[in-house]
Amino acid sequence: MSSFPETPCFIVEERLLRRNLEILDSVRKRTGAKILLAQKAFSMYSVYPILAEVLDGTCSSSPDEARLGREYFPGEVHAFAAAYSEQDLKTLLPLCDHLVFNSFSQWERFQPIIREYAGKVSFGVRCNPEHSETETAIYDPCAPGSRLGILRNAFPEKMPEGIEGLHFHTLCEKNSDALVRTLAAFEEKFGDLIPQMKWIDFGGGHHITRPDYDVDLLCDTINGFRKRYPHVQIYLEPGEAIALNTGTLEATVLDLTWNHMDLAVLDASAAAHMPDVLEMPYRPNIVGAGEPGEKAYTYRLGGPSCLAGDVIGDYSFDEPLTPGTRLSFLDMAHYTMVKTNTFNGLRLPSIYLKKMDGELQLIRKFSYEDFKSRL
Repeated sequence: MSSFPETPCFIVEERLLRRNLEILDSVRKRTGAKILLAQKAFSMYSVYPILAEVLDGTCSSSPDEARLGREYFPGEVHAFAAAYSEQDLKTLLPLCDHLVFNSFSQWERFQPIIREYAGKVSFGVRCNPEHSETETAIYDPCAPGSRLGILRNAFPEKMPEGIEGLHFHTLCEKNSDALVRTLAAFEEKFGDLIPQMKWIDFGGGHHITRPDYDVDLLCDTINGFRKRYPHVQIYLEPGEAIALNTGTLEATVLDLTWNHMDLAVLDASAAAHMPDVLEMPYRPNIVGAGEPGEKAYTYRLGGPSCLAGDVIGDYSFDEPLTPGTRLSFLDMAHYTMVKTNTFNGLRLPSIYLKKMDGELQLIRKFSYEDFKSRL
């Protein structure tokens, strides 16, 4: 189809995905590192065949993510969770190539299950290097009191037999200089264990495809680590970098009101369709819009739900908004798509892929049954 009649909807561009993949592929070729898709950020499995042309597999935080990766993405399947139930572990192990534990207590408690997969699954543990690079507390896995990762003083004197890898994660939307500092902290605390390992996972949060990202520093850092530990396979697991700046959320103005300022109600909801706007919080960019007061007409944009705080932000425009005005929210492919919900019974945004020739392909349109079936 060549046009889309309804909003809200997501539009992901194949051309932009391929642009990001070119950058990621250059890192793979220059360093020998393997790069995985973090499905927690981007799980649009209809484009997995495109991503699989470059990426080495997927990483998962649940049995359902692992199953999605195994069914639709050729390559390795990795899993990590803060804790596993016995049933989750029994579901994950047949699906996974690597599985990372967040505590030695779970590693020990589940030995009867784990032993069945010796030689079939490579097991690791997540380290907490106690080094924070993330300013937003909700996204800082190394904050004091964090449940994520094992502190160095909680490691046994001798690594348990069967642990083949270490995983750390400190970054969120960071440049490569943050990895340099993190790696120094990791090696200071865990350097004596690295020679015993087959692989090290550098985690996610690497904003590799951002225009100002220092790819050369990333490659130099990885290659320096490989020289120090030549037998160790390195993994990166970005999610955001894969889908960064590849998709929009299209919305339409439904109504205009006034309460001490001009207000516009859209058919897209912050609470239901872009919850990170409220959770992080942040103000997404809109094509053609400016900061409040920058352009002639300023509005506070909000969603149609009954939540008073369903507010996207304040924006200014060159022309006044009217019912029916179409707005394009930028960089909405990652995290936003996977976090949508049906609060208030709001319909989930349709999903489109803009193909290389410009044609729009409808991937998914949601219905009342999607709301009803969840409850």
